[in-house]
Amino acid sequence: MDVVRIFDTTLRDGEQSPGFSMNTEEKIRLARQLAALNVDVIEAGFPIASRGDLEAVKKVAQEVRTVPIAALARAKKQDVDAAVEALKPAASSRLHVFLATSDLHLRVKLNMTREQALEAITSMVRHGRQHVGEVEFSAEDAGRTDIGFLCQVCRAAVDAGATILNLPDTVGYAVPEEYGAMFTKVREYLGDPDGVTLSAHCHDDLGMAVANSLAAVRAGVRQIECTINGIGERAGNASLEEVVVALSVRKESFGVTTGIRLEELFPTSRMLTEITGAQVAPNKAIVGANAFAHEAGIHQDGIIKNPLTYEIISPQSVGVPARSLVLGKHSGRNALREALRDLGFEASDTELAEVYTRVTALADQSKLVRARDILAIAHEVIRRRPAVIAAESSSAA
Repeated sequence: MDVVRIFDTTLRDGEQSPGFSMNTEEKIRLARQLAALNVDVIEAGFPIASRGDLEAVKKVAQEVRTVPIAALARAKKQDVDAAVEALKPAASSRLHVFLATSDLHLRVKLNMTREQALEAITSMVRHGRQHVGEVEFSAEDAGRTDIGFLCQVCRAAVDAGATILNLPDTVGYAVPEEYGAMFTKVREYLGDPDGVTLSAHCHDDLGMAVANSLAAVRAGVRQIECTINGIGERAGNASLEEVVVALSVRKESFGVTTGIRLEELFPTSRMLTEITGAQVAPNKAIVGANAFAHEAGIHQDGIIKNPLTYEIISPQSVGVPARSLVLGKHSGRNALREALRDLGFEASDTELAEVYTRVTALADQSKLVRARDILAIAHEVIRRRPAVIAAESSSAA
C-alpha cells in the first residue's frame, strides 16, 4: 500500500488562529507528543514573524530529533534566511517556501506580475536548496489560481529544486471534485517526476477540509497537511484525527495507509486542549466528548450486545479510555440495568421498571442524569440483598 505522509502544522498554522498562541515550552511539549503520535513532519513555526518564533522553532528542532522539523518562509530572502537559521539544530529539516499564485492575490496583495512571481519562486527555492536538504513549495490560493499558470509555477518550483509541491485550498473555497481535478491536471502536466510529492493543505470555511483532503488522496496526493483538533486560520484546517482515521477505517477504499499511532490521537487532542484552553465541540468526530457516547435506548441496546452495531471504530483504538452509555430521557432499560450493576445493584424486573420511571422523570427535568442520582434512586427502590451489602462493605473497607 502507498503511504500518505502526515505533515502536522498545529504549531504554525494552528497557532495563527486567534486564542491559540503557544509559548516555547508549550510548543516543545506538544511537539514531543506529535513525535509520539508519529507524524511525518512537524511544522514548528514562521521564524520571520518574530525573534521569539525563530527561537521557538530552534528549540523544537533541538528537542525533537526523531521527526523532520519544517519552518515556513515567504519567497523572500530575509524569510528564507531566518528559517534556515532556525532549522540549523534540526536532525532533519525542511524549508517550506510559499507565494500566492492566484491573480487576485498577485494583483491586490502582492502587486506582482505572473512573471515576477515565477522569478521569486525560482530564486528563493534555489536559494533555500543551497542551505537545507529538502524544500517544499506552496502555491498559496492554488484553488483559485488559473490552472495553466499553476502548472507553470509547479514546473518552476521543481526545476529549482523543490521536492514537495503543496497546492492549498487557502480560503476553503474548493469542493472535492474540483480540488481532486486540480491535482490530476498538475500531475499530467508534470508527468509524475520521480522524487516529487504532491501535498494538500485545506481550510474548513465551507466545512469540506477533510473531504477535500481525501479527494486529493484519490487524485494521487501523498502528503496531507493538517492540525490536531482542526485548529487554524478562520474555520480551521483539515482535522488530523479525522483524516487519518478515515484513511484507516476505509483503507480498502483509498488504498493507502499512514504511519500514525492511532491510540495517541485522543491524548494529543487533550494535550492541545489543556495548553490552549479551547475545548473541542462535544460532537467533534473522533475526539469529541460525544464521539463514543450513546443515549438513545436502541443504540445502547445494540452497543451492549455488540459494539459494532453503532461504532465503526472502538474508543480504545484512538486512545479514548472507554465509551459511555449516557442516561437520559432517551435511554433504555438495558443501559440502566448495566449502570445499576456498575454501582453494585442487581435489580429485579419490577425494581428496574420503578427505577426506570424515576430516572426518566428526572431526565425530563434536568436533561442529564448523574451516577449519584441513580445511586440515590437505587437505594430507595432496590431491595437490599446480602451479596450487595457484603460487596459494599468490602469496598468501604
